[in-house]
Amino acid sequence: MSRLILFNKPMNVLSQFTDRGSPTARATLSDFIDVPGVYPAGRLDRDSEGLLLLTDDGRLQARIADPKFKLEKTYLVQVEGEPDNVAIRKLCDGVELKEGRTRPARAERIADPQLWPRDPPVRFRKNVADSWLRLTIREGKNRQVRRMTAAVGHPTLRLVRWSIGEHSLDGLAPGEWREA
Repeated sequence: MSRLILFNKPMNVLSQFTDRGSPTARATLSDFIDVPGVYPAGRLDRDSEGLLLLTDDGRLQARIADPKFKLEKTYLVQVEGEPDNVAIRKLCDGVELKEGRTRPARAERIADPQLWPRDPPVRFRKNVADSWLRLTIREGKNRQVRRMTAAVGHPTLRLVRWSIGEHSLDGLAPGEWREA
């Protein structure tokens, strides 16, 4: 029977078990998870937080990570400014990136989700408003969510992957994990 681990990856943690070649030690999955034989199914950038799935099943790993399976990934995104209906519609229709147009997404403005504090905190700017979006995509281009929000004029300040398919962060604090 295969194992599936849900991990709430904190900011500044690499989505891998070792940090080869770095002159300074950076936090990795091995600082949080001591389960032999599991590997991340996909990745989450070092400056992003949230749900990372790990498994010991190569086929399951491929089904989670490979965009051809179109598994939904939902992100809570703090952005600079307050996106209007035009910006939301552009995110929903697909955004033009340098390698082509993204697939249509689901996007909506949401109230502040009252997440755990981030370390380091998002820089507060008195004269620039910020707001939150819930964005669901079915692909995973490199830094896609950040590039999508920037393309519609609202750079990402904080990015938290909340769910992948049927699995979510509900009840998991940063750095915690559980088996599904």
